[in-house]
Amino acid sequence: MNAVDIIRAKRGGGELSDEQIDWVVDGYTRGVVADEQMAALAMAIALRGMTGREVARWTLAMIASGERLDLSTVDRPTVDKHSTGGVGDKITLALTPLVAACGAAVPQLSGRGLGHTGGTLDKLESVPGFRTELSNQEFLGQLRGVGAAICAAGAGLAPADRKLYALRDVTGTVDSIPLIASSIMSKKIAEGTGALVLDVKVGSGAFMTSVQPARELATTMVELGAAHGVRTVAVLTGMQSPLGRAVGNAVEVAEAVEVLAGGGPPDVVELTLALAREMLALAGLPGVDPAAALRDGRAMDAWRALVRAQGGDPDAPLPQAPETEVIRSTSDGYLSDVDAYQIGVAAWLLGAGRARKEDPVSAGAGVLLHRLPGNPVRAGDPLLELRADKPDRIPAARTAAERALTLGAQPPAPRPLVLDRVGGSGE
Repeated sequence: MNAVDIIRAKRGGGELSDEQIDWVVDGYTRGVVADEQMAALAMAIALRGMTGREVARWTLAMIASGERLDLSTVDRPTVDKHSTGGVGDKITLALTPLVAACGAAVPQLSGRGLGHTGGTLDKLESVPGFRTELSNQEFLGQLRGVGAAICAAGAGLAPADRKLYALRDVTGTVDSIPLIASSIMSKKIAEGTGALVLDVKVGSGAFMTSVQPARELATTMVELGAAHGVRTVAVLTGMQSPLGRAVGNAVEVAEAVEVLAGGGPPDVVELTLALAREMLALAGLPGVDPAAALRDGRAMDAWRALVRAQGGDPDAPLPQAPETEVIRSTSDGYLSDVDAYQIGVAAWLLGAGRARKEDPVSAGAGVLLHRLPGNPVRAGDPLLELRADKPDRIPAARTAAERALTLGAQPPAPRPLVLDRVGGSGE
């Protein structure tokens, strides 16, 4: 076999054989297939698509490129959650200890933020001392002891995906549903979880801005999970406005801790509980009430145990940015909309995000919303607050934040948070 024939076949709209897929993924992982050849093939896939069989085999080949974790020594049912990314999406921070407090084990492998979307690992690293790199032994030990771990995927887990993801990022092939689905699912299947809940975001702040492609992606991933013996459900959720009031790193950790303490913004609580119930049902614990674990302190105890286990101090003060600016309402009326994408851009400009994977991020930078869509406002009321380490970051962020805000004379129609469900009994 050779890469050129495989590129030509896909460029012409052909269906790749299992042998071709196995060969090219293995060859790329080992360096036999060059970056420019895989870039050409990725573009051909982005333009021509893949059949369900091709996507399943491509995913299997990426899993086979590295190790597959064995979680059989964990004495609880295992269930993970993955979000396709959004603005203010701190759900993992509260959800992981909550589900652990309810009796499941959550092997949560997470990533870093890029562009306008935040990353769970960046948020957790704002907790003093928190380690996001764990060995396989530490990961397994923490699942057995605490019931949860939130960390980066090890270098041995689906290395083909690690290499291909970096290539897609610089070749305009990120938004291919077959490549997105196989990237997400190869890592989740390789981590060894028994069940998986997918939170597929839809809206201006999400990768998928409309329901139809989001449902297609969700269906593809649910089918991949089933094909590999992982019980999988996908929930489509709204990302037109940011989740909660906080967008950034430390500010989102603080908001997640509020939820674990029994408070927090209603939308964050609603989505956390909805996903927790899906996870517990898949884990075989449908009768457990996650809301009770928030009320009685078990979820907070699990959070504190998780933070300590990974070297963090749950009682240490979180970083705060020294520079702040408040944007106020210019008229009476209602806050009709807060565009998630523009708020994400504002947080990125303030220093909370990165343009390239190697860029540093500010722990304290971000945006705090003082009013939410639907709230009545008067001229002069604070709408949002910008936080940054350096004053020169604020002007550009202010421009983006002001573009995010829409004021109106009437309150907007309420938007549902959960839009659809794919998989399980609801498929």
